[in-house]
Order: sequence, then structure tokens, then C-alpha cells
Amino acid sequence: MRTDETITTVTAAEFHRNVGVYQDMALTKPVAITKNGRERTILLSAEEFHRLKRRDRRVIVVGELSELQIEAIRNSSVPDEYAHLDDELKDWKA
Repeated sequence: MRTDETITTVTAAEFHRNVGVYQDMALTKPVAITKNGRERTILLSAEEFHRLKRRDRRVIVVGELSELQIEAIRNSSVPDEYAHLDDELKDWKA
């Protein structure tokens, strides 16, 4: 078992020997379960799982946008305080 501040990593065999221990541990931080030395699954608390699911994004097909939504996008601009984020796109290729 390897533990740091954000995640505990355990082999699948160790996880199976002590399921209850790792279920309890997952209530406070994720538990990564490895197989053949590679992370295969992550055990999370139900609360954390539901928090993440609430953050899922709904994909909208462009053809489903109303003219009002398209106009709002066309007229939008990024606030000056976020202008530095443009640097992250300078090497981006479509």
C-alpha cells in the first residue's frame, strides 16, 4: 500500500484481503486499485461520486441551438482577467 495526501494505492490482491478497510478509507480519499502494477480502478465514496456526476456536462449539438443562443455566443467575450488563458492555446492545432 502506498499513501499520499490525495490517494491511497493498493494492489488488487491486498484490496480483496481487506475490502472493508479500503471501503472505509475511500470515505475520506480515493483508493486506487492496481493490477500488474497499473491503476485499474478507483474506489470513491458515494458522496464524492455523486458530486462528480453533478458536474457532468450536457453536450449540445450545434444544430439544436436557438438563434437567441447563437447570437449570445456570437456577442460574448472573455473577461480581461482570463486573457492569460489564451497562452494555453498558442500551440494548439485543429
